[in-house]
Amino acid sequence: MSALMLDLHGYEIDAEEKEILQHPMVGGLILFSRNFDNVKQLTELTQQIKKLARQPILIAVDQEGGRVQRFRQGFSPIPAMHDLHKAKLGLSTTQLCLEMGWLMASEMQSVGIDLSFAPVLDLNGISEVIMNRAFHSQSDKVIELAGAFIRGMKQAGMKATGKHFPGHGSVKADSHIAAPIDSRSKNTIFSQDMQVFSSLIAQNDLDAIMPAHVIYSQVDDKPAGFSPHWLQHILKEKLDFNGVIFSDDLSMQAANIAGDYVGKAQAALSAGCDMILACNNRSGAVQILDAYQTLQTFIKPSSDKKIKALLSQYSLNKLQLEQTARWQQANKLAQRLSE
Repeated sequence: MSALMLDLHGYEIDAEEKEILQHPMVGGLILFSRNFDNVKQLTELTQQIKKLARQPILIAVDQEGGRVQRFRQGFSPIPAMHDLHKAKLGLSTTQLCLEMGWLMASEMQSVGIDLSFAPVLDLNGISEVIMNRAFHSQSDKVIELAGAFIRGMKQAGMKATGKHFPGHGSVKADSHIAAPIDSRSKNTIFSQDMQVFSSLIAQNDLDAIMPAHVIYSQVDDKPAGFSPHWLQHILKEKLDFNGVIFSDDLSMQAANIAGDYVGKAQAALSAGCDMILACNNRSGAVQILDAYQTLQTFIKPSSDKKIKALLSQYSLNKLQLEQTARWQQANKLAQRLSE
């Protein structure tokens, strides 16, 4: 059963990676800037991944826009979501969000990528790692604008992944390099940050969710991504979410609270994650693969079907996409916004 998403070292697949792609636990690959040289190379890389994988494989990326945009040369410059407010182009911020969602999703799928981990649903608060990645500081505005971005993604045929449940915007520390603790009251978190997730889940907008490596100390003593209380009781039972739950990267500093790589994998899977990410640490990912027999117990049989539902059915290549009127208009918008 495939429950691990990992990464590649470079522009091409090396001998060890060919072997790894044959492992029954590998069901996903996430690409980074180091995997991208140009559009042709990237397209060939995704084709090779699909050809070499043991089973249908989910190829993902973080292509949110702004500073989190792994591929730039040859792709439209998607602005940071918060910056769309400042645009004076005669279109509403909602319409701009929809078009940028469509543009990003269309371009990614045209080079063989199934999923961009977007949109960011955190509020723009005090977080050093979120900031202008967020659509707004108020939950009602994030619901409206992120909802439009999702509609654009879905018009292009890409599923939406909301992150970082239940909200990373109100802790200053960056979970990549620290272990953030949000000590606000349960009522504050539920009525503000989590309101975005609950509303978009109720609207059936979210196909997947990525929880935060943040401890919400007034709710539970475990980071949300390792917490059965957050993932089982609140997300699945209270909010009635039935989509895919991705762990955030197990290599992040905040994940180390759960132990070594096998401990982290087990904690995330047993808490309720369908697919775990182990990136930027090959030995850590291999440790997880080596523990497959043990970890199998914690992988849910229903996860495979849900993960495969995220695979793209997109048929246009990049050149064909660029000949469409909608791409030409959306690309022009993106260029004007970047100026």
